[in-house]
Amino acid sequence: MLFQPYTIKEVTLKNRIVMSPMCMYASDDSGEVKDWHYVHYATRAVGQVGLIIVEASAVTAQGRISPQDLGIWDDTQVAGLKRVVDSVHGQGSHIGIQLAHAGRKAVLDTPIIAPSAIPFSDTFKTPDEATLEQIQETITAFGDAAHRAKQAGFDVIEIHAAHGYLINQFLSPLINLRKDAYGGDLDGRFRFLNDVIAAVKKRWDGPLFVRISAHEYLEGGLTPQDHAYFAAKLKELGVDLIDVSSGGTFPVVPPTYPGYQVPFAEEIRAKANIAVGAVGFITEPEQAEEILRNERADLVFIGRALLRDPYWPRTAAVRLHAELEAPIPYTRGW
Repeated sequence: MLFQPYTIKEVTLKNRIVMSPMCMYASDDSGEVKDWHYVHYATRAVGQVGLIIVEASAVTAQGRISPQDLGIWDDTQVAGLKRVVDSVHGQGSHIGIQLAHAGRKAVLDTPIIAPSAIPFSDTFKTPDEATLEQIQETITAFGDAAHRAKQAGFDVIEIHAAHGYLINQFLSPLINLRKDAYGGDLDGRFRFLNDVIAAVKKRWDGPLFVRISAHEYLEGGLTPQDHAYFAAKLKELGVDLIDVSSGGTFPVVPPTYPGYQVPFAEEIRAKANIAVGAVGFITEPEQAEEILRNERADLVFIGRALLRDPYWPRTAAVRLHAELEAPIPYTRGW
């Protein structure tokens, strides 16, 4: 099943291998694409990854995780992103981009915002509590970024609502202590993500993913059950797939082992009746195949294994006795 096509709206992926968005920290204060990005992403397309998702790209300059992050907050950044898209398309793969805002996890010299003025840890800056005006500006920025993603020719948009970044901060009862319409109960804390999706969908009609952190690993924090509730609402809003990760809201290290997040994906898929992607220490082809065959997820997101081996799909095809067409220049070697 790993090498079977998968269709989302009008986009048909040639296989079910997805490269997870992974920050490269290879840009500069401009937020623009550099030579590294062209080589990095096109190489995985040569390696026959079905869908490549470009790293977290900040929708505002204030929303960067670091000064080396890619950005999609300005029209000047579109040309470089389009070149990345064209290079990946030229090698027969599809490509998405992850739209992100770091919130209180931004490591910048400028002021930063979060739903409440609570720092990530003692070593991080205390954020300003976002005003309603700043919330609306950020929602608009996500919509504008979606328009730029469309201009650049991306096939998929993923909204980053995981790993303790801004949207995840609004969802979390441990971080979001607001008393207004963007805080309080589950629905209040979901409102920011709801409004972001509405803004994105006004400018984007292609496949839409949302990455979540299904578990906070802290008492009183979000659980997979909470995210199954959110996922059902996301489906109603027109989201096509939930990319299920976990952790990151606080400096807590959960117990990890191969496939440790797959049960979260499986639970959300079953309870919300929505397509999901599984991620997290999925390194072996047989492991990926088992996830798909047992209907635990619809797509398999591969991260660090693709940093070690850009041609991981070929390795998987050999191990699973699957047919994989080589790029013509590589036929002699493959």
